[in-house]
Amino acid sequence: RRALLHRIATALSEGRAPSVVGAVARDGRTVFGWGSADLGTPATFVLLRHGETVLTPEKRFSGSGGSDPALSAVGRRQADAVATALAARGTIEAVVSSPLLRCRETADAVATRLGLEVGVEDGLRETDFGAWEGMTFAEVRERYADDLSAWLASPDVAPTGGGESFASVTTRVAATRTTLLARHPGRTVLVVTHVTPVKTLVRLALGAPPESLFRMELSAASLSAVAYYADGNASLRLLNDTSHLR
Repeated sequence: RRALLHRIATALSEGRAPSVVGAVARDGRTVFGWGSADLGTPATFVLLRHGETVLTPEKRFSGSGGSDPALSAVGRRQADAVATALAARGTIEAVVSSPLLRCRETADAVATRLGLEVGVEDGLRETDFGAWEGMTFAEVRERYADDLSAWLASPDVAPTGGGESFASVTTRVAATRTTLLARHPGRTVLVVTHVTPVKTLVRLALGAPPESLFRMELSAASLSAVAYYADGNASLRLLNDTSHLR
């Protein structure tokens, strides 16, 4: 047992992930514990929500089906602050972004500081909120109360007017995750995207239910991080870090 604990500690100190393996107990039962298999360097997605737009402080629905707002003056300062923090860390090896302007501007600010190019992934775009685009939650509740209740109750329900359900968003975000993992094995990738894609990647990493999307706070220009291992497991490393904005 002491030797096993030593191997686990060594693996963790070297940035490797001990794997969970089955072992047979004396009574014949299969039990599970930490093994010492080296799964190699995980691919790590550093998830950056874009900086503020004029819609952000008002908490208006701002997806991919309405206007495509640029960063506000505050959002540009936030993007610069993130760029400074990530440049100091020196760990980012690639940058990918949603095609929407607020993400492209945020990604460009960081990539310029790091001397990297920005790859654009359509699957990282925000949810299409249909007729709710540009509205506050209170305005949607006043005009589309039944539709809103149905949307809150099921990930398969889309917003009014041809919007996109969370189930659909999950499908495309998961597919994009798979593509990026195949493209960047063992690398640290900055993924510049929106509230729903970030929360979806976190939810999938944790194996959490769809309703967990409503139970996470995700600030503008915040950083989260998920590590992906060779055995298919994922580990949430960071959520909604805004220390670089203080």
